[in-house]
Amino acid sequence: MYYVKNQRDGKEIHDPRINLAIEYYLLNEVELDEPILLFYINEHSIIVGRNQNTYEEVNTSYVEENGITVVRRFSGGGAVYHDMGVLNFCFLTKDNGNSFRDFKKFTSPVIDALHQMGVEGAELRGRNDLVIDGKKFSGNAMYAKNNRLTAHGTLMFDSEIEAVVRALKPKKHKLESKGIKSIRSRVTNIKPYLNDSYQYMNAKDFRDKLLLYIFNTDTTETIKEYKLTAEDWVKIEEFAEQFTANWEWNYGKSPAFDMERSERLSVGTVEVKMNVRKGIIEDIRIYGDFFGMGEIKDVEDALQGIPYTKEALADAFEQIDTTKYFGHVEVSELLDLLY
Repeated sequence: MYYVKNQRDGKEIHDPRINLAIEYYLLNEVELDEPILLFYINEHSIIVGRNQNTYEEVNTSYVEENGITVVRRFSGGGAVYHDMGVLNFCFLTKDNGNSFRDFKKFTSPVIDALHQMGVEGAELRGRNDLVIDGKKFSGNAMYAKNNRLTAHGTLMFDSEIEAVVRALKPKKHKLESKGIKSIRSRVTNIKPYLNDSYQYMNAKDFRDKLLLYIFNTDTTETIKEYKLTAEDWVKIEEFAEQFTANWEWNYGKSPAFDMERSERLSVGTVEVKMNVRKGIIEDIRIYGDFFGMGEIKDVEDALQGIPYTKEALADAFEQIDTTKYFGHVEVSELLDLLY
């Protein structure tokens, strides 16, 4: 496995727009003979899932008042808060056809390392969450393209939990479905659970220690590196300009819709906004924290222009590989949501 440092001219980068562009660039343009590992730490920011409605996930007034950067990533899943106490990891590898949604495969090295540092209660729970004693400290997501796969996640090491609570605006039903009353009661940092010998660490120290565990070495000098070149940086900046630093990508225009439906299905939250005129679906947008491999616009295009009847919707879904776009969901669930 190769390790990539998110550094330019020897200086570490904390801009989420650039760090996510590095991820996307490595996935699309850099294919090595072994998997790639990337770590990065972002300044205050909110990273929303590929299919989410940014306005519905973010406390916009708090974000604007506190200068928090909002960036849309390329994978599905929910919105997460980043600050200098959050370590982000990313594994990039060939897609063997069996790894998508297999979060255990990519989080096991992190869990094993935490166990060795004294965090015995760390485990993968549910679809994609890492927890300690039932409290979440990591969310994970995946993105596949051109037979390549990105598996990435956050590790709340010493984050400002109060800021997490204020910056994110979770939907009421999402909270109720877990039987809790606030985000604060279900998230935690890693640092309080570490052995005393590790209490000196900040997020960067924690990253360096994880590196040694993952690469099974006593010194970083033996770790194989892929160093970003000047040519790489030109393309990374192009990716940022087109996507992660682009308002249209991160927020996008949110036209008025006259029909809105949102439910928590077996694959996660799915939200649909539609304009129906004279019995025809004129416009439709689908949002959610589900994990799909395809572009959800393909589904929107397939449903646009058809009659708004259950039969027409069912016929359209027969032509769509719903597992590819939503995960393992029953078509009946989608029909009940839309109609």
